[in-house]
Amino acid sequence: MAYDADVIVIGAGLAGLVATAELVDAGRSVIVLDQEPEQSIGGQAHWSFGGLFLVDSPEQRRLRIKDSRELALQDWYGTAGFDRKEDHWPKKWAEAYVDFAAGEKRSWLHQQGLRIFPVVGWAERGGYDATGHGNSVPRFHITWGTGPGVVAPFERRVREGIAKGLVQLRFRHRVTGLARTAGALDTVTGEILEPSAAERGTASSREATGTFELRAQAVIVTSGGIGGNHDLVRSQWPERLGTPPEKLLSGVPAHVDGLMLGIAEEAGAHHINRDRMWHYTEGIENWNPIWSKHAIRILPGPSSLWLDARGKRLPVPLFPGFDTLGTLEHIMKSGHGYTWFVLNQRIIGKEFALSGSEQNPDLTGKSVRDVIGRARADVPAPVKAFMDHGADFVVEKDLDALVRGMNAVSGDGLIDAADLRREITARDREIANPFTKDLQVTAIHGARAYLGDRLIRTAKPHRILDPAAGPLIAVRLNILTRKSLGGLETDLSSQVLTADGTPLPGLYAAGEAAGFGGGGVHGYRSLEGTFLGGCIFSGRAAGRAAAQSL
Repeated sequence: MAYDADVIVIGAGLAGLVATAELVDAGRSVIVLDQEPEQSIGGQAHWSFGGLFLVDSPEQRRLRIKDSRELALQDWYGTAGFDRKEDHWPKKWAEAYVDFAAGEKRSWLHQQGLRIFPVVGWAERGGYDATGHGNSVPRFHITWGTGPGVVAPFERRVREGIAKGLVQLRFRHRVTGLARTAGALDTVTGEILEPSAAERGTASSREATGTFELRAQAVIVTSGGIGGNHDLVRSQWPERLGTPPEKLLSGVPAHVDGLMLGIAEEAGAHHINRDRMWHYTEGIENWNPIWSKHAIRILPGPSSLWLDARGKRLPVPLFPGFDTLGTLEHIMKSGHGYTWFVLNQRIIGKEFALSGSEQNPDLTGKSVRDVIGRARADVPAPVKAFMDHGADFVVEKDLDALVRGMNAVSGDGLIDAADLRREITARDREIANPFTKDLQVTAIHGARAYLGDRLIRTAKPHRILDPAAGPLIAVRLNILTRKSLGGLETDLSSQVLTADGTPLPGLYAAGEAAGFGGGGVHGYRSLEGTFLGGCIFSGRAAGRAAAQSL
């Protein structure tokens, strides 16, 4: 039987585009399959904020950040908490990825036209000891152009491959099976779905109009994770994070369904660490949704008072932006699936950013003028839109009215105005003093010691109840699904392994489907800025290895 192409790539997201671009550079022919219409090319990367984890970058050095491969690897291991037999390859991928982030990653991306915003963000700050979770220094580099700016260089390279006759993009092709010939996986079967004009991110039809069968010398799975499939998320939810919340919002569209992982397993692939996942605790319902249960994540500065459903402050060090999964675990064991930020307009104007390319039109549109305008605005326009229209926002001039609004939004009536006033007043006394025992106040002062935070991410310390800083704002925070941290086990060439640790001939995996490398390069937790980079690094490895294997 003849081959239809040298390689078949399943998934036209970032990892699939990177793998295909590398195959084109090697002169290989490629068929790219995706169940969505062409307008969704780039997958979830398109919607991202464009954050990239870099180590000892020029941007860091200009801001007097001292970083090193050794410090980054210390942070990675302290965050990942590798403790399983299955972590053999994930640990090797972690070391290789940190080498990449401290080495050629920036220059390689720069050569392809990707540019970096000059201010480096400080995500996942941890707040534990030196060997624990978190980034010791700022490492979150925002792509100029956000998610679309990350996708663009690789989509361009793929389309150049089309012009050369090396690449076929076959959208509306939904894979349902993988098969082997003489031991090697070389056959892909599935359904051809009816054409769809659905806009990017919106639901598309699953009506089949035919079937297909294609053969190639190698197959690369880059189909993404499970975040849009809440049933699968709940079935794989780990006991260590408590009971999954009754209400889950979606940080990704419904077509991120994880079904390809099961298909690969049926073909002999080893799926590991499926109980490791990355969901956010600062989700707000999108007032202008694109997909079902569409949530936006707040990227907060450190000053908001974070309260549980009963109005009690979260324990140290669960401050905004410090420990995502530590906070998730605490929330899930509290008996309520939501929390609150309480702040004021001065804080929201300086400290709230919203994740997503569509929520950052200045950065996405590469407009210096708009970035400057955003910095000068009392409240950035996308945030102001949520203040005006968001179902989770309460804006009032006085605290009693704010509490009434909070209880109306939750429907639980759990917040007591007098208790909350005591909590905020105690915090305000601490921040009005140059000395403090409140570790969140200490963290605020520490953040402002970093130039990047002082310029654009951290409000000058002040009392939340200061009338001049008002009005007061409360934001109900929901759990939103986002990333799978486990996936198909792969060696450093991205070749998929079987349960006994031997390679499955002909099959490769990259991106979220491979746990961003090895079946779970992050371990239990992420340092942030590592998902896009993981797609790029593992996609590059898969494309290069598959090309060499033919």
